[in-house]
Amino acid sequence: MFTRLGRFVVHNPWKVIAAWVIAAFAVVAFAPTLADVTNKDQTSFLPDKYESVQAQQLAAKAFGQTNDATATIVVKRTDGAVLTAADQAKAAEIASRITAAKIDRVTGAMTGPQALSPNKQVQLISVGLKGLPDEQKVLDAIQKVRDTAGPAADGSGLQYGVTGDAALFLDNKDAFDNAFVVVGIATVVLIVGLLLFIYRSPVAAFLPLLTVGLVSAIAPGLIALAAKAFDLQATQDLQTILTVVLYGVGTDYILFLLFRFRERLRAGEEPKEALVNATSRVSEVIVSAAGAIVVAFSALLLAVFGGFKSLGPGLAIAVAVMAFAAITLVPAVVSLLGPKVFWPSKSWQKTPRGAVFKRFGTFTARRPAVVAVISGGLMVALALGALGMKTDYDAFSQLPDDTESARAVKDLQSGFPAGALNPTTVYVRGDSPLSVEDLNAYAQELGKVPGVGAVLPAGADGSLALLNPDKTVAQINVVLAGAPYAKESMDLVDGKLREVAHAAAPAGTTPLLGGVTASYADIRDANSRDLAVIFPVAGGLIALILALLLRSLLAPLVLMLAVILSFFSTIGATVLVFQGAAGHAGVTFSLPIMLYLFVVAIGTDYNILMIARLREEAEQGTDPRTAADLAIEHGGPSVAAAGLILAGTFSSLMLAGMALLTEMGFSVAVGIAISAFLMSIFLVPSVTALLGTRIWWPRKLAVAPSTEAAEKVAEPVG
Repeated sequence: MFTRLGRFVVHNPWKVIAAWVIAAFAVVAFAPTLADVTNKDQTSFLPDKYESVQAQQLAAKAFGQTNDATATIVVKRTDGAVLTAADQAKAAEIASRITAAKIDRVTGAMTGPQALSPNKQVQLISVGLKGLPDEQKVLDAIQKVRDTAGPAADGSGLQYGVTGDAALFLDNKDAFDNAFVVVGIATVVLIVGLLLFIYRSPVAAFLPLLTVGLVSAIAPGLIALAAKAFDLQATQDLQTILTVVLYGVGTDYILFLLFRFRERLRAGEEPKEALVNATSRVSEVIVSAAGAIVVAFSALLLAVFGGFKSLGPGLAIAVAVMAFAAITLVPAVVSLLGPKVFWPSKSWQKTPRGAVFKRFGTFTARRPAVVAVISGGLMVALALGALGMKTDYDAFSQLPDDTESARAVKDLQSGFPAGALNPTTVYVRGDSPLSVEDLNAYAQELGKVPGVGAVLPAGADGSLALLNPDKTVAQINVVLAGAPYAKESMDLVDGKLREVAHAAAPAGTTPLLGGVTASYADIRDANSRDLAVIFPVAGGLIALILALLLRSLLAPLVLMLAVILSFFSTIGATVLVFQGAAGHAGVTFSLPIMLYLFVVAIGTDYNILMIARLREEAEQGTDPRTAADLAIEHGGPSVAAAGLILAGTFSSLMLAGMALLTEMGFSVAVGIAISAFLMSIFLVPSVTALLGTRIWWPRKLAVAPSTEAAEKVAEPVG
């Protein structure tokens, strides 16, 4: 099948290219965009069964509360002294000026004695906002609030800072935008630079950019069409991740083809026939590799947390489109260029002597046990670090601490408990009007729970409970002593506080815990469940694809064990660097799923390329050790180049100057490097050399010296 496809594409390049161009124009012109199906409300990504979601729904119904952004102005004296009556009056004046300014998206600002800290050193001004934290009009409103508060506080001896989710987003928006620019530039520079180094050809260097650029125009529209057809959601993260995935797998597939094409040219084949043979051989690898990635991404549909689930279909569609382009569009373009794809270099005409991968292959063939022990032992040593992994749900703690919003949070904590900015909200629902006395007594019981810092007045009259108009629903604001995202706070909300809230609730009422900490406690629960379900299912499906490709049971098992080891090695390395050396409280909770996306799924490409080459050599009668030698010699360069490009792309995130992006960039870059080099180039070939023909069990391959194999061994390759 792949031979027929290769012949058609190579001999009808203009038809293939025209079909792709027409498809691109049609999708861009008529398909919806990703923005049309993007859901910015992250809290809606938890199903209704979670208590925090039920609390949010009750709040919306009873009080008209939505997921609007929040803003808080933290006011304190520059000398740190107690706020005087005049200072408190100045804070009230600042609130009045903001309200009077009638800023778009600002519903008002309020403060008062109830907003004064117990030590009277800090006073809060609550600013009402309309819209989500990342909406540009909301960000503009935050800036105007700051511009209004500044002149009002001048000369008063007071300092202020605006914080809250929208302010944090505004303060870090430039850093994130700069990070994505850095990644984009780094991707282009790395792809072009490395391919120039490998092929000495600007044509080969720019081929991935042109091809992936065309696919990038098509894939988002197809994803949006699928989202509308099947009522799926997309996150704002999808576009960024989509770009990295397309360039990652796209460059991989193009490298696989170009390396094989150059190899066939060096073997003396006529250009068209060399490209047909290269396409037919590589297409099987690409389709299998893409199938494994599509399966891995599609397994995200099993996730409970919608933030993960929404990534799966989009990424699966993008990889499928990229794979189809790699076996049709790319060979068609190369067919028009022929050997000129390597212009002006002449290195494609002869095989260099003494190249590094030939030496690696020779050593592995001679000492497979040594190579297996060293590569596998290093991965096991790194994997041991995963035993100490702790997850951190506090993304804000990893943001820069020199912004106004970050400084305001520190000022707030000098007068209020750490959880004051995001109190845990307890809602009480009854079938009849609720008693204020019962609610106040209930609130006092909540305040006695160890780990609770305070119960803030919620009613306008200073009562601890705020009632809705028909008095059947009450809201109680519980401030935790710990930070809202801290593990201890989530444990408290998910444990003792929830127990007391349900046990001590007034008779005939139903309590529900909401707020940021409750939401993240539920996200933590969903995350743990998702990882326990997705990883085994995806692993089993990938193993099935490998079994179909290799027609073997033992080889897929060996490969999956290697992939699992590389996954835990990557986590271990990240834990050792960030929890150990850098002293972080833990690694970000999304790290395992990010490594799943970029290390397990994409890293499987390299394994498939290497094992397919090993099988090809075995089918030609090459003995297992020589097969390992030849697989490393011919497959190693493409795996190394692809791994370097993808690892380099992610490592550029470490230049962004943000701890969150530094951790993500480091972990994925290290994971790709482990997958490409330790696992695919050394561990897998050495283990297959040790197992011999048993690796293909239950399939039996005859091993007899063939003419082609003998010529390959005798050939002075490098």
